[in-house]
Amino acid sequence: MKRTLLYFSLLLGTAVHAQQVLTPEQAIDLALKNNYDIRLAKNDAAITANDYAYANLAFAPRINGTANKVWNNTRTKQEFANGSKRDTSGIHATTLSANVSLAWTLFDGLKMFATRQKLESLRDLGELAVKDQVINTVANIIAGYYNVVQQKQQLRNLSEQLSISEERVKLSDAKFQTGLGPKTDWLQSKVDYNALKASYLRQQTLIDQSKATLNQLMAVEAGNTQYDVLDTIPLNMELSYGGLRQEALQKNTGLMVAQQNLRVSQLQLKESKGDYFPVINFNSAYNYSRVNSNAATNSFSPVYNQNGVLSYGFSATIPIFNGLNVKRQVNAAKLNVGYQQLSLENTRTIVDLSLTTAFKDYEYYKTAVTLEDENLGLARENVMVAMERFRQGVSTVIEMKEAQQSLEDAYNRLINARYNVKLAETQLLRLNGSLVK
Repeated sequence: MKRTLLYFSLLLGTAVHAQQVLTPEQAIDLALKNNYDIRLAKNDAAITANDYAYANLAFAPRINGTANKVWNNTRTKQEFANGSKRDTSGIHATTLSANVSLAWTLFDGLKMFATRQKLESLRDLGELAVKDQVINTVANIIAGYYNVVQQKQQLRNLSEQLSISEERVKLSDAKFQTGLGPKTDWLQSKVDYNALKASYLRQQTLIDQSKATLNQLMAVEAGNTQYDVLDTIPLNMELSYGGLRQEALQKNTGLMVAQQNLRVSQLQLKESKGDYFPVINFNSAYNYSRVNSNAATNSFSPVYNQNGVLSYGFSATIPIFNGLNVKRQVNAAKLNVGYQQLSLENTRTIVDLSLTTAFKDYEYYKTAVTLEDENLGLARENVMVAMERFRQGVSTVIEMKEAQQSLEDAYNRLINARYNVKLAETQLLRLNGSLVK
């Protein structure tokens, strides 16, 4: 983590005149290393992988051992009916015992096999969840990165508008000073110029806020915004609906996660049904005991006794009645299977709808990009003509303002259209699982 932060600090550099450019690839690389959602998903996957690593031990026997050592100090005084007495005080004895037992389940209704398969499916589910989170994070990074790019383009648009407005102010002032124009033209031009200046300052703030949001996705310091981004938004204009839909139904990670959840629920049902069957175990034990005493308590008691017993056999536990608890668990597992099946079908329809919607957006904004690109050229030419007419005193400041506003609007629409094409393109690639190879 320290190395990553150092790399990011060097990358972003704080020198005003030499800002480093953060590329989309670098932003994605930082997110894949640092993003908290990805790291949490990886941690969950590691837990399920750890459980699966011990899955085969479900087939192994269970062996337990115990050992005991006891010290006894006996003091006994006895008086019998015939008047005789016995005093056996001061007898010390040591008892040592040990036991090793083995229990090996030979049959449990195939429950142990279902458990192993379930752990394997949970491991695969964890890996799919990580992949799904990675794809979603990359999609968010792309959207966040190009949001900064579009905000930068909006700033450039405002800069161009400021230059035009500044020229308007100069022309209006020159006309007013020479008596060729009213003061209201100069006042209106100055008001428009100041409004654009305020918008320019606000746009700089929006860029910093957008960078802070991007930084959060990359899991780096939010306040470190002294870096630049690319100037343009590259677009893929060749996507086709047929190929995207076919791939989405096969590779969409959301669908794959839903399918794996269904698989896990089916194995849980199989696991529950295993409780209907008897459990057959092989049992074995070895018991050892030894007693040492310095004297016998009576003539029939040994001063030394050692035993070693090996026993083995089979046992069967047959479920007869347990309050229908197994039936309840099986019914619950069946309901869960039905739920996961519905969830899978619902996810499939959501993916299909999302793909259709995203592709319609993609097609619309592609057309809009072409149209607005043409409009931008026309609006620029219109501003040049209006400016020249205003300079010559043929047109009014209102006509000039309208032409300038048309240019600003055309520029904004083109920027938004290009950004929305990128969002739709990213969404389509996310849905068909090809955003991350």
